[in-house]
Amino acid sequence: MYSELVEVYEALYSTTKRLEKEKILAEFLRKLKEKGESGWIYLLRGKTFADYDDREFGVSGKLAMKAIGKSFGVSEDELSKTYRKIGDVGEIAEKFAARKKQRNLFSKKLSIEKVFDNLRKLVEMEGKGAVGRKLDLVSELLGNASDKEAKYIVRTLIGQLRVGIADAILRDAIAEAFFAEEKKEMSKIIETAFDMCNDFAAVFDAASGGRKSLDKIKVALGRPMNVMLPVKVESVEEAFRICGKPAAIEHKYDGFRVVISKQGDEIKLFTRRLEEVTKQFPDVVKIVREHVKGREFILDSEVVGYNPKTKQYRPFEAISQRIRRKYDIEKLESELPVEVNIFDVIYHDGKSYLEETFRERRKLIEKIVKGVVWKIRVAKQIVTDSEEEAMKFYKEAIKLGEEGIMVKNLDAPYQQGRRVGYMVKMKPQSADLDLVIIGAEYGSGKRAGRLTSYILGVRKGNEFVAVGKASSGLKEKPSVSINLPKLGQVKELEQEGGVTYDDMTNLLKPLIVSESGKTVKVKPKIVVSVIYQNIQKSPSYDSGFAMRFPRITHYRPDRGTKDIATIEDIEREWKRMMKGMSHLG
Repeated sequence: MYSELVEVYEALYSTTKRLEKEKILAEFLRKLKEKGESGWIYLLRGKTFADYDDREFGVSGKLAMKAIGKSFGVSEDELSKTYRKIGDVGEIAEKFAARKKQRNLFSKKLSIEKVFDNLRKLVEMEGKGAVGRKLDLVSELLGNASDKEAKYIVRTLIGQLRVGIADAILRDAIAEAFFAEEKKEMSKIIETAFDMCNDFAAVFDAASGGRKSLDKIKVALGRPMNVMLPVKVESVEEAFRICGKPAAIEHKYDGFRVVISKQGDEIKLFTRRLEEVTKQFPDVVKIVREHVKGREFILDSEVVGYNPKTKQYRPFEAISQRIRRKYDIEKLESELPVEVNIFDVIYHDGKSYLEETFRERRKLIEKIVKGVVWKIRVAKQIVTDSEEEAMKFYKEAIKLGEEGIMVKNLDAPYQQGRRVGYMVKMKPQSADLDLVIIGAEYGSGKRAGRLTSYILGVRKGNEFVAVGKASSGLKEKPSVSINLPKLGQVKELEQEGGVTYDDMTNLLKPLIVSESGKTVKVKPKIVVSVIYQNIQKSPSYDSGFAMRFPRITHYRPDRGTKDIATIEDIEREWKRMMKGMSHLG
């Protein structure tokens, strides 16, 4: 019964202790193994598909409120009054579900299967009449739900489950469920398996079958995967201290990360946030097909835009519109051409290179990639133990318009996520972070009717906490309109960069979860790069910190919430700034 899962939700919600959460989950996972329904594991994180599948339920806070009204016979006026008092759509569903009369006479007990199936049907509903059909499907669930069930159905629908299950917690819970005596060792193996397939149901199935089954999960061709990420350093000296000497030093390109997967004649492209962009970049597919040797491979690359007339590289913002564009592709190919920079290889012709050293992986790249000016090249690199030579290379990169440099451990394997000692990045020293918009405020005067002030959040475990509010950095005047799927109708980014306040308003409106006066809460989907003067402690935000004078510099459709700054990053930046101030004193 769905009530069993709701009991798990309630238990998870009631504790912030990681070990308690793991034990609660482990008990449920052992029961799930007996039922043989591995897909239900997605419900623990408010989803019905694997992490690499970006399809959504398409249910806004407003539609959820309509379903509550329809299911429990509540007027719009009463719903509005209740919302002003409670402010949580899930709790509103709970309140009216508990109040509904004659439930025992007419309602059916909900099964997990029924909830799961209805949620999956919501994802498939598109086109004319979809909103009405979704309303009926949600109302069917709520009409048969208990008060607690109604709360979690609604929270799942609007992406606000709030039970605090991060990747690491679910990973360790799987280890606890099936490998309790060797949990620490198996957690690492489970993490590696998940990084390769991005599917907790597949990992759960394998883990329930024992260690040998987990070992069978390999790199999957034609599917997105989590990539290796760098840590940030502020000096060449620090870079060498972390990565060792000698080290490989490469340009850090101002483009977007693309994992290139080839299987037979089929080539697919994926961003670092696991989205497929193959259709948007047929030019990249053609370039790779013609200039990379191999029947099967997975390559890590940076795709960079350039001006076809001046032959100068463009900043990411200029080329980012191609990531979302669904039509006029051929026109954009000529107006916004790109160059593919290959810097790593993960798999090639039947062999995984995950455990090979970077030194060996680089040799293979140089062997299989045929460089062509302004089309494809192997990332520019030097290998040195000289800080002077590394600094010279860094300055040359900056002069060319690159973001900075990457410094890599020559003996390190390819491992997903941030691994201290494997790879670092160095950019000109400036206070900048990638953050997610978690709320916004409507403007006044000439900005009336638009969301023009944005509440910025960082990751804290599996939640998002505010660190500031930015209202500057975007453009005032709108540009030509294009369609960005799932985020509503938005304006096209200007060729040389910069979204408008209209653009951002149209991006955020479909993501609104709740409203209070001029302020709205939104699903954490829109990632932006932000610069700021400094960080200070502040009781005004739930993070305990505040950025002074934040300004949005870029909209980052290529990045997801896994890529944004964490509360630990904020604390580290604050300590660094305090240390710098003490030196001045």
